[in-house]
Amino acid sequence: MMVIRPIAKSELDSLYQLADKTGVGFTSLVPDETILKNKIEVSNQSFAKETIEGPTDESYLFVLEDTETGAIVGTSGLLATVGLDEPFYSYHLGKLVHSSRELGVHNIMPTLVLNNDYTGLSEICTLFLEESYRHSKNGQLLSKARFLFLAQFPERFTNKIFAEMRGVSDDEGRSPLWESLGRHFFSLDFKKADELTALGSKQFIAELMPSNPVYTAFLSQEAQDCLGQVHQKTAPALRLLQQEGFCYENYVDIFDGGPTVEAHVPNIRAVRESRLCLATIADETPEKEGTYYLVSNSKLADFRCILIQRNSTPGSTLTLSQEEAEHLCVNNKEAVRIVELSAAKP
Repeated sequence: MMVIRPIAKSELDSLYQLADKTGVGFTSLVPDETILKNKIEVSNQSFAKETIEGPTDESYLFVLEDTETGAIVGTSGLLATVGLDEPFYSYHLGKLVHSSRELGVHNIMPTLVLNNDYTGLSEICTLFLEESYRHSKNGQLLSKARFLFLAQFPERFTNKIFAEMRGVSDDEGRSPLWESLGRHFFSLDFKKADELTALGSKQFIAELMPSNPVYTAFLSQEAQDCLGQVHQKTAPALRLLQQEGFCYENYVDIFDGGPTVEAHVPNIRAVRESRLCLATIADETPEKEGTYYLVSNSKLADFRCILIQRNSTPGSTLTLSQEEAEHLCVNNKEAVRIVELSAAKP
């Protein structure tokens, strides 16, 4: 069985092995022991905060565990806020109109405007799944389990939440947008700039990035074409978020042009449609066919989420097998949260 849970303090080696497979452009999970150790420590501290007055610097890192082998095969995360300690930058795709009545000219020019519009908002991040496990709806479990956590603990996050999606780059880490724009201001290759950002060194962006609007017509056609487009390996992750109601609002990453998608938490499908019910633990094994459901417990530090199948829609109670209950860390009559894995077809 596959289980989502908070990362443990002892799992640095497992996290490093996953980070080593992510590739260039995946700044939220880099193979650096110091960074990863700090990420684990902050996550453990965040899950340990039983009460909070509001979202601040908390970071929640989940892992996907194959309970048959004990292997950690994926990660996903939530940040309570961004940009409060260090600036958070993005580009907004806007327009400027150049018009001359005398010449009969009216041109609409697309632009890139540097901004900090996402400062203070919560972020969905760090979604990565080992390639050999990209089947059996594991990716959906890994991505959407976070929404049950959001539904259970809304006070820990802002009303609006966003996700930065990895943009276009080749196998050598070459980004068309960086080659056409960023390189001229930073005199660095894309991989090095990406590494500096991952290490938390973001001051150079404010010091060197142009503050005036950038006319996209001056960029190469290849760079223009990649604005708002995702890396081919990120396309499935984007589709999962779009299924839940996340939308692209013309914000892109300043380095690779990848799209940023956003949603109001109460409007996210899995948050809106999830509900609490009571667990009933049965001796017999429930059916393993029918509709897929995400099921989580209602706990914070011991949060767990699994995927189950049922032929009939659960009511005020949900019958769980002994195995399912154990992996969810719930006892008989404890509250669990449930939602269909995918939106019902009209």
